[in-house]
Amino acid sequence: MGDRLSRVESTGDSIAHALREDILAGRLSPGERLVEEAIAKRYGVSRVPVREALTRLQSEGFVSIVRYRGAAVSETLIQDSRELLQIRRGLEILAAQLAAQNRGGDVADKLAAIAENNPSDHDETPFHDLVATASGNRQLVEMLAHVNRRVQWGLGHNPEASLTDHRVLALAIVNGAVVQAGYLMDEHLQRDERYFGEKFDHPAE
Repeated sequence: MGDRLSRVESTGDSIAHALREDILAGRLSPGERLVEEAIAKRYGVSRVPVREALTRLQSEGFVSIVRYRGAAVSETLIQDSRELLQIRRGLEILAAQLAAQNRGGDVADKLAAIAENNPSDHDETPFHDLVATASGNRQLVEMLAHVNRRVQWGLGHNPEASLTDHRVLALAIVNGAVVQAGYLMDEHLQRDERYFGEKFDHPAE
């Protein structure tokens, strides 16, 4: 999406989405000021939808707003994300265990294809979304979607390691190995938490 929004997109929702993506991608740093006038000019809108967008982002934890000082990217974003990663791991472990109880549920064929390393037999749905769906718990799916969106900006990506983990996890789920599925998910997500700690607890000089 370009800087200037279309008339249809010129709403608080669309501006919040654009700013959120900038924060998640690291284009806006913790503590960086968000000036309403500059944002309005960038997107070709009035300050009203900008103010609505900033209020929404404040409710989501991305932005802090201080009276007489204005808005800024939250300086507690890193600590908040660290805590959310812990919550995420607990939810993902539960999802994996429930998915194993259901032996993959409605997406068992897709998980089986992953377990068999046969990508032609499954779609491009992210693996963790498949596990959440397989849990059969709609509230858990929604909670995970919210938490994952809040923490994705700080996570690394190791495709080879992830694919290996996903194959073993998928096999445990379709085989109904509840305890093993939970254990494997725990081990898998600890990698993300270690990466986050290495990136933000010991920043490069």
